[in-house]
Amino acid sequence: MEYRDVIIVGAGLSGIGAAVHLHKTCPGKSYVILEGRPSLGGTWDLFRYPGVRSDSDMHTLGYRFKPWREAKAIADGGSILNYVKETAAEYGVDRHICYQHQATKARWSSADAAWTVETLRKDSGEVVRFKCNFLVMCAGYYSYRQGYTPEFEGRERFRGTIVHPQQWPQDLSYSGRRVVVIGSGATAMTLVPAMAKDVAHIVMLQRSPTYVVSLPDTDVIANALRAVLPERWAYAVTRWKNVALQQFVYNRTRTQPEKVKAKLLERVRKELGPDYDVATHFTPSYNPWDQRLCLVPNSDLFAAIRSGKASVVTEQIECFTETGIRLKSGKELAADIIVTATGLNLVVLGEMQFVVEGAPVDFAQTWTYKGMMYSGVPNLVSTFGYINASWTLRADLTSEYVCRLINHMDETGMRQVVPRLREMDRNMPARPWIDQFSSGYVQRVMHRFPKQGDHEPWINPQNYARDKKMIRFGPIEDGALVFSNPATVVPRAVESLAASG
Repeated sequence: MEYRDVIIVGAGLSGIGAAVHLHKTCPGKSYVILEGRPSLGGTWDLFRYPGVRSDSDMHTLGYRFKPWREAKAIADGGSILNYVKETAAEYGVDRHICYQHQATKARWSSADAAWTVETLRKDSGEVVRFKCNFLVMCAGYYSYRQGYTPEFEGRERFRGTIVHPQQWPQDLSYSGRRVVVIGSGATAMTLVPAMAKDVAHIVMLQRSPTYVVSLPDTDVIANALRAVLPERWAYAVTRWKNVALQQFVYNRTRTQPEKVKAKLLERVRKELGPDYDVATHFTPSYNPWDQRLCLVPNSDLFAAIRSGKASVVTEQIECFTETGIRLKSGKELAADIIVTATGLNLVVLGEMQFVVEGAPVDFAQTWTYKGMMYSGVPNLVSTFGYINASWTLRADLTSEYVCRLINHMDETGMRQVVPRLREMDRNMPARPWIDQFSSGYVQRVMHRFPKQGDHEPWINPQNYARDKKMIRFGPIEDGALVFSNPATVVPRAVESLAASG
């Protein structure tokens, strides 16, 4: 059984970032990255549907330590994948990846101060075990097995092709075909303009509308700064600017939702003209950022609608037919291809099983510690980004904290750390792990996630400014983290004291 000081599960954007932080800040630690797929990149290697791209700017979706160098800030999937691969190669962390090793189970033993992680080798079917002192989960937030597809009556009768974006066939030909995309999220709004130029016609069929905003795919200020400042300075200033803007807009949606709503709808009307039915197709029943806001670069969705090659239908589905979809109004949409862009299946910690001292862990019964650890579960950190900002902002903070925590344990000679409720925490009201966010893909599974309380450190605020203060600058020794299981060797702090005396 191979032993490493740290095991990272997942070689996507978060996992590669975690490995670089470990490489830079804990250089003496051995580590391995367990990746179930045959290549790195996570989301950006898995999703291959037409037009796949980021839905936030790359100056904040990129790593804090590695500037985004391309002119386009809203980048295509291939460019993002190249960025992740380049990062892995630049720091040599790609040499630590075990591909085709799907982590399935982790068992903690305090006697060994170690996790034993079981993996299934997908190329041979062999079970391979690894041991580590600290386990970092970077397996993403959704199931890689399949996306979410509701039950559609009559699906089996449809004579055309049905495809989910998560399993997009690379040989699918849609030129000159009639396409219906079911959904109104970021994936649907990416697919429609990307396919519109080649299809006979494409319909975005939505049960209810989403807020949409158009922005340029290039950041003029970022590109200008890069021309006159050192690269890292320009990147840092741009990143600060974009984070501040994201937080400003989000805070406005909390304090002045009606004003933000009016502004968003006014921009849509300018794009589509006074005769377009914006009230039906682009006016949600909820406030902005109660669900995720959809970004369309360079007005591409609106341009596709104006061209006549794309249209939006807002109705409920009655059933699939042999030749398309019948709506509850009685109207039928003819289709050769139906794309079910109906979302993802959220999962807890990569669908792995966890056992602590022989007892299975039910994460729904735990309390979140700073949105990354779990009460009663030792030496485990999980990365989960933002729903209202770029994912990597929080992934970077989480990785920084892991390194601080590991170095602190080395300095104090402790091998085990576990979050535990203090007496003052025991009567906290329980809130959902992600609060005030009504999207179906979140609400469907929130009962499986840990609880959060009403005060630090038992919260998951989904707020970068608050997280930065709590995670980057908050003390390690806060009374809620319990350190134990001393090492038999002399800790670094004692060693250093002896040398100086």
